[in-house]
Order: sequence, then C-alpha cells, then structure tokens
Amino acid sequence: MDYFFWEFNQKCNENGIGVDWFFPNYSNHGSYPELTIYSDESKSIENNFLHFVKNNNSDYTHVITHFVELCTPFFAEVKKFSHAKMIAVDHNPRPLNGYSFKKKINKRLKGILFSKYIDLFVGVSNYTINAILKDFGTHLKSKTITIYNGVIIDAILVQEKRNIAKPTFLVASHIRESKGIQDLIAAVNLLPSQIKSEIQIDIYGEGPYQRYLTEMIQRFQLESCFTFMGSSSELKSTYYKYDYLIHPSYEETFCYTVVEALAANIKVITTYEGGNVLGIIEHLENGFLFEAKKINQLSDLIKQVWDANLKIDKETRPFIENSFSLKKMVEKYLELVRE
Repeated sequence: MDYFFWEFNQKCNENGIGVDWFFPNYSNHGSYPELTIYSDESKSIENNFLHFVKNNNSDYTHVITHFVELCTPFFAEVKKFSHAKMIAVDHNPRPLNGYSFKKKINKRLKGILFSKYIDLFVGVSNYTINAILKDFGTHLKSKTITIYNGVIIDAILVQEKRNIAKPTFLVASHIRESKGIQDLIAAVNLLPSQIKSEIQIDIYGEGPYQRYLTEMIQRFQLESCFTFMGSSSELKSTYYKYDYLIHPSYEETFCYTVVEALAANIKVITTYEGGNVLGIIEHLENGFLFEAKKINQLSDLIKQVWDANLKIDKETRPFIENSFSLKKMVEKYLELVRE
C-alpha cells in the first residue's frame, strides 16, 4: 500500500485537496516525508484520530479508514462531532471455514448497531464485498463498491516465449500456515519418482512456518525439489523467469502475487478459495484452479502441466494493465473525495 499512499497524496495535492495521515508510527522511506503524518505509538490509530480531532476542532469532509476493523463504536464516535463522509475500506481476510457461530452473531450485531455510521464500504475485491454483506448484513449492499488494489505495471518484466523442456515454478508469499505451502509439499510427494527427481520449485518469502516446512521437506526427502529463496524486493523483475506461480492459499482479500504473476505473463495454479478472490483466474484460460487443501487435485494439476497435457498460451498482461494498475486505483479513490 506504500505506493498507493504516496501516489494518492500527490494527486490530492495536485487537485488542491489536503490530506492528513494517521499511522501507527512514522516512516521516512520513499515518499513518506512528503505526507502530513500524525502518529502516537501510545494510542491505537482510532484513539489517536479521535483525540486529535477533538482537540484541534478539525473539520474533515472525508474520513477514509484502511486496515481498521469495520462496524465498531469508533465510527459512531466520529459522527458525534463530524459531518465527514465515512468511507471504510476492508482489507481483512476471512478464515477458510468461516467464523465461529459466536463471532457471526457478534458481527451481525455490530452491523445493526454501527453500520449506519459508515457512508460507504469499499472492498478490495468482489469476494470482500460478499464477505462484508455476509458478516454485517445484506442491507448494506447499496453502500458497497469494489476498488481493486493496484500494482505498478511498468516495473513488472514480461515473460517472453521460452523454449525449455520442462516448466519452472515459484511460490511467493509470507510463509505461514494459511498460505497452504504444506499442501504443495505433500502434493509434490505424490508425484511419480521421475518427476520428483527433476522438478524445481523456488519459494520466495519468509515467515514463522518455514521451519515446519523445512522439516516436512526433509521427512519426504524432497530437498532437491524445493529451494527457499528468502524474502526478495525484486520479485517484479523475477516472475518472468518462471512458467507458473503456485499459490495454494486458503484465505486472501487481494492477492498481489497472483496479479503480478499475470502481469508478467506467467500462468497461475491456485485455489478457488484463497488465490481467486479477485475472480480473475479462469480455469484452463489463464490458470488452473483446485479446491483448497485438496492435495490430490493439486498433485494431478502439477503432473498434467509437467507432462504438457495442460498448457495455456494466452497472454495475461493486457487484462491486468486495464484493470489493476496503481493509476486506476488512485483515480477511483480520488473520485470518492471529489464527491
């Protein structure tokens, strides 16, 4: 989101719109020094904002929240002393198997009590919009819109036609259980010995689950199949070197990895639940879909791709350029504050 914050701030300034930013802490990298930032590490963002507005008699026309829980008393508090249009952006992932009954009831009650203080709900995908309606009530449908997160298209190198005997694979994600990499390891273990002796899958990312995954790889004797590449800031210039991104995730709200991979013209193997929240992967058109946690399905897909029984030649970058650019994202949010 860094680049969005920077670009949105710049565009607002160009249009004579002042923006105050409330963050958990200060940051000096990139264009953050150009932002007007208010931060207090002793308070939550919500409490810091409320304290600031009450003490400075600030009269904002719009309040946009990112990464803040929806439908809480915070929104009611803001409306007590402000006529600002409240816009709540939902980036929050949902668990694969849904919330507990108690949490479902709690969220529905919050929807009844506090949704009236939010003028507009923004989902970063259609999946997110559906989740908002499911969590807080279908009565909110008229107050919801989708604005996809944007990526910097020009920074993503494009794959050219490759003349190699066998496909290459990468994984790019934070390494935690919900990303499903353990399912990928188990799926590779089910492959015929000949494939296991040749297949190479590079895993980019870091996280608390890496030790478990390493032990799992050793237990299955798959050390030659997987390489942990660590965290990389150069992924945008790395995707094009591969043929397929494998993304076996259980839960997402907006999947940058999938979008960036498609922008690099490489194909995606992902789950219906976790990696296809944007609805942009069409099975056999620009990628391959399988049910989350269905290891046999994933193993079969990899085998068929490896044996060239499944192949996709369609270019995927043009669609990403038209729908998921950072420029388009900034324009959409700018429209909201112009209203």
